[in-house]
Amino acid sequence: MWVSEEEVQPLLVPAPAACAASRLYRRRWLILAAFSLLGFVQGLLWNSWGPIQNSAKQALGFSTVDITLLVLWGPIGFLPCFILMWLMDKKGLRLSVVLTALLMTTGALLRCVPIDNQTVKKWLIHIGQLLNGFAGPVVINAPPFLSTTWFPPDQRATATAVASLFNYFGAACAFLVGPLIVPAPNGTTSLLTASNHHIDFIKGRIQTLLYAEFGATALLLVVLTAYFPSQPPLPPSIAAASQRLNYRNSIYRLLSNFRFLMIALAFAMPLGILAGWSGVLDVILTPLKVDAGWIGFWSTIGGCVVGIMIARFADFFRGVLKLILLLLFSGATLSSAWVALTCFKGVTHLPVTPATLYTSCILVGVFITSSVPFFFELLVETVYPVPEGITCGFVTFLSNVFMGLLLMFLAFYHTDVYWLNWCLTASCLFSLLLILLFKESYDRLYLDVLVSV
Repeated sequence: MWVSEEEVQPLLVPAPAACAASRLYRRRWLILAAFSLLGFVQGLLWNSWGPIQNSAKQALGFSTVDITLLVLWGPIGFLPCFILMWLMDKKGLRLSVVLTALLMTTGALLRCVPIDNQTVKKWLIHIGQLLNGFAGPVVINAPPFLSTTWFPPDQRATATAVASLFNYFGAACAFLVGPLIVPAPNGTTSLLTASNHHIDFIKGRIQTLLYAEFGATALLLVVLTAYFPSQPPLPPSIAAASQRLNYRNSIYRLLSNFRFLMIALAFAMPLGILAGWSGVLDVILTPLKVDAGWIGFWSTIGGCVVGIMIARFADFFRGVLKLILLLLFSGATLSSAWVALTCFKGVTHLPVTPATLYTSCILVGVFITSSVPFFFELLVETVYPVPEGITCGFVTFLSNVFMGLLLMFLAFYHTDVYWLNWCLTASCLFSLLLILLFKESYDRLYLDVLVSV
């Protein structure tokens, strides 16, 4: 039986299209992996000094104020947040991502300059940490923009979760990488009586850590500069190809949208207070003989794993972001109240054991940290067609404001920090009520699913 060329040709057409689709599928996940590594390294560099602070104090002459400032350069780096978000909206992902990698690499280079003058060395490290802080806005706020630009609607929540939570994962891994390379000083030996050999050894290991982190950021900069396109050849959805509001109209729409302000406050308050609470968790738990460092590590790791797992569920059953946030903040409210009541042992007489404190504190971090990508997605859906970067930049800036206010208040009232437990519980309960009252809408999802059909 003879088959004409006209009958054979339609059978051959889908093959190139299928190959192109397969290449695009692989490319988008490679783009996500590269951006996630950028966030991972930025978080690793930001949290370099906390896990090795005792070694840095002995070998480099750092004070407690220095260690605190090295951590605070992260939120301070959010001051030019709106400029960077405007740049991302106007010029696309490539320029913003490469600029971010360049800031991180320059900061990492300044930190590892081999110089004997301790004062100059200290200033270079502080400047390097500040430059890494300037990289924070793009790393933290760009994930929803990246997921919309590269991923179809049934993969967006997962992409946002991976890209946003890897920054937290990097900060958590600093608790392993730092102590693994840099040995802790002998607690019985003071700085004045420690041998020069011992101090030089610790100083050399710190320098090794800084060189390794610079090497990782430099390699990442080369890779991102060589290949990180701003957008795919074809948009994956109608929302990705649609026109967005300009910068001025976007800010006006955000400030005039009451529903957006509700959910932004529900996001910013507990996230900001959690950051401040985590910073003094060691002070809260030391009298109870519990190691706060491992609590911070496991709560962050658990939050990342839980957030990505729930994101896959959200991609299969779209339109359930409010329900997910309600469940997460119900758990956050109960676990934070458990912590507060346990530490208030003089009245409640609850059992105070390492197991209960580990469990309750880790659950607080898991529930709140895992909520970040779902807040991002819900915020973007609420104010669409406002650009994703501007939306997320606004709420993360607000979160840093809450953290800064809390730390300022803590500087004047630090004799008894147990009130922070109740402050965290109140913020989780307040956010839960705001989420409960929030009337959700999915304008971007409606455009992708219904209009495309």
